[in-house]
Amino acid sequence: MTEVLSPNRGARREAARPDLLVLHYTAMQSAGAAIERLCAPEAEVSAHYVICERGGVTRLVPEAERAWHAGAGRWGDVCDVNSRSIGIELANCGDHPFPEPQMSSLEVLMLGIMARWGIVPERVIGHSDMAPDRKGDPGPRFDWARLARGGLSVWPVEGVAGDFYADAARFGYPVGDVADAQVLEAFRLRFRPWASGALSHEDAALMAGLAKRWPVLRENA
Repeated sequence: MTEVLSPNRGARREAARPDLLVLHYTAMQSAGAAIERLCAPEAEVSAHYVICERGGVTRLVPEAERAWHAGAGRWGDVCDVNSRSIGIELANCGDHPFPEPQMSSLEVLMLGIMARWGIVPERVIGHSDMAPDRKGDPGPRFDWARLARGGLSVWPVEGVAGDFYADAARFGYPVGDVADAQVLEAFRLRFRPWASGALSHEDAALMAGLAKRWPVLRENA
């Protein structure tokens, strides 16, 4: 691991501890270009870590500090996601698979972060989950199922289909803050990237399974 400290950081508000881990893609030509931007004061963005396609990890912001990676959005009752999260940027434009060395480094990094801060798998989300009206990363090519198999995230099994949007809110999606269609798109982007068309019974059944097993407010009670 190398360290290139970004000036775009500060104290976590209200002495918050991170209990979310947010995954991103850089959407830039290279990890070096992303690091340069994330360290540019005028860009007013940063992340705790950047992982290049070859697996190299660069730390930009100490974990105890607040990085500027999430922006406006919400997960459950958390509105200041930057103060409650650690952000990891993966060098990728979203249009190709994430290479094995990069995924392996991500898994090792996540294991350490989650152990240090007590972050549970259901609190690992994508940028698109908390800001579905404006973000699509880490995108449809990211292997969420792989993380779930390793205990680093979650994967749905069908429950009893009910109100998709009520269950989406229980799981954590910012229902009511964005259009319903954007919530459905964010869910599919992560869990059913091949799906299209109108809301289906399978969408509702899988969301019911997520909401029943991992209701977000249980973690914040």
